[in-house]
Amino acid sequence: MPDMLVKLYDLPASGPLVARLRERGVTCRRAEAYERSAVLAFARARFPAWGDEVLAGFAHVPPTVYVATRDGAVLGFACYNATRPDYFGPTGVLEAERGQGIGRALLLQCLEALAGEGYAYAIIGGVGPAAFYEKAVGATVIPGSEPGVYRDRLRGE
Repeated sequence: MPDMLVKLYDLPASGPLVARLRERGVTCRRAEAYERSAVLAFARARFPAWGDEVLAGFAHVPPTVYVATRDGAVLGFACYNATRPDYFGPTGVLEAERGQGIGRALLLQCLEALAGEGYAYAIIGGVGPAAFYEKAVGATVIPGSEPGVYRDRLRGE
């Protein structure tokens, strides 16, 4: 899966989408350090390959993890600066909750945080749904970026 590049100075605002989700009972916000166990358990149970990166996101103060919740239950998460500086990902939303804008809201919040740190561009690492990122934030595939930093270094690949 290739990496994608996104311009952080030309993003749609997350506020209106986050407000619409809030009206439907979904809260999208930066996770708190004391929520690490719950978010990590969610990620490891549903997206097991990404647990280590979620844990890395919680190593930052404040965490570089955003979370979507409803009535205290985790619906999804997104991270930035977990794999490498200026990288978005990983991210995951419960399959039953997809298509409502939760993933897009979490993506935008993370990218806004990267812009707030002074980055002009961000890398979305090892994307699966390239069309989603193209539509949501105008991301473009980085030629020759596969496997990029996600190659299996333990196997010497």
